[in-house]
Amino acid sequence: MKSKAILPILLAVALAAAGCRSSTDRSAGTVLLEVNMFNGLPITVSVATGPTQITSMTLKSIVKDPNGTTSSLQDIQMRSIEFTYTRLDNGTRVPPPLVDSIFGTVPVNGTLIINNQEFFRADQLLSPPLSDLTNFGFDQQNGTKVIPLRVTMRFFGRTLSGDDIVSDPASFNLDVVP
Repeated sequence: MKSKAILPILLAVALAAAGCRSSTDRSAGTVLLEVNMFNGLPITVSVATGPTQITSMTLKSIVKDPNGTTSSLQDIQMRSIEFTYTRLDNGTRVPPPLVDSIFGTVPVNGTLIINNQEFFRADQLLSPPLSDLTNFGFDQQNGTKVIPLRVTMRFFGRTLSGDDIVSDPASFNLDVVP
């Protein structure tokens, strides 16, 4: 009789544990992709002179089950990076997203360093609100000479075994000036 009562409890515990894992693991497969480190992040960017690059970023592959076996089929081939922008003031206009192809492989439990990755290109600099700084010297929406932005990036790849991998978003803040 006790074994019949224990079985539903064990099943409920197993389902709860599986539910917790699935809510934190957003990527398919057995590895996670993490933006591990930034170097050379600008605090202020001029639309006229830049800089519009991140000097260095390190991506890291983390095995979801550290006690499991690993193989090169868990290596992540990078495909693209996406930058999106959020205003940190009362403005509502933002530059269009930037999606860029990237190449490289993050070995299982290893890292990949990406150097001089652009986060603004002509599409962003020539679109409102950033184009307002070039054309008028201020943001026409709110009249300021500084546009504070949060830049958020996500990386997309695929393991050699075919699982699509997406990193969690990583962000930094900067001020854009004429």
